[in-house]
Amino acid sequence: MPEVDQEGKDYGINIPVKTEGFFLKGASALDWGMKNRFSRIFNPKTGRTVMLAIDHGYFQGPTTGLERIDLNIVPIAHYADTLMLTRGILRTTIPPTYQGGIVLRASGGPSILKELSNEQIAVDIEDAIRLNVSALAVQVFIGGEYETQSVHNLTRLVDMGNRYGIPILAVTAVGKDMARDARYFRLACRICAELGAHYVKTYYVPDGFATVAASCPVPLVMAGGKKIPELEALKMTYNAIQEGAAGVDMGRNIFQSESPAAMIQAVRAVVHENLSPQEAYELFLQLKHQKT
Repeated sequence: MPEVDQEGKDYGINIPVKTEGFFLKGASALDWGMKNRFSRIFNPKTGRTVMLAIDHGYFQGPTTGLERIDLNIVPIAHYADTLMLTRGILRTTIPPTYQGGIVLRASGGPSILKELSNEQIAVDIEDAIRLNVSALAVQVFIGGEYETQSVHNLTRLVDMGNRYGIPILAVTAVGKDMARDARYFRLACRICAELGAHYVKTYYVPDGFATVAASCPVPLVMAGGKKIPELEALKMTYNAIQEGAAGVDMGRNIFQSESPAAMIQAVRAVVHENLSPQEAYELFLQLKHQKT
């Protein structure tokens, strides 16, 4: 039996207990485990994140730049705060020594050959826990043919996420016939947040993005979208951050870049160091030429 220790004496009577707030908006009432997982996704020092989206294969197959994730993505993964991917790629290709956050694609079903909004929940919560993920991502098709079904996918995941302390990322999907404007994104992002999403991924629009971010009570991360020239992508990143985004979830504008390693470092500099687009582009060129 251990010896009885002496009774404590230093209780700090005159020192108030600190109650620290949490660095993400809309997250102060979350439980410890969910906040801890959020701290793997977002950098606590800046309150921002650079997510590297590599989940495109779940409906597109081996798209350009993702033919060999072991060759194209693993070497640059450490530059990302978080990877967004499927459980198949996580298990088969990503080293378990990876220290960043993992946001797991949790919805799926149709391929690019079918109606994309007809998704179902595609991951069991127990498998997500087994994989030690930081968050689960679900596509939400506001205005789509299967809008209600996708919303129910979100709410079911939110219930499970709240039960087990796993944040849920709602990804606003835009159909080919829908207008990509601030009015639509205000609607889609607010609906996702109202129904319990812990953070939202959406597209940048030059006219009114600040209103999209301001009207959403949880963090927004900007979707990278289709491949555009590097300087334009850096300008889009800068503008989104300045107008209220808490980070980016970028894929094609990184892994389809002339130099993915240089590009992700330039994006990081904009997100975490507030570099201007021109400064970040000069950094991109410098890093690109160093490699060659």
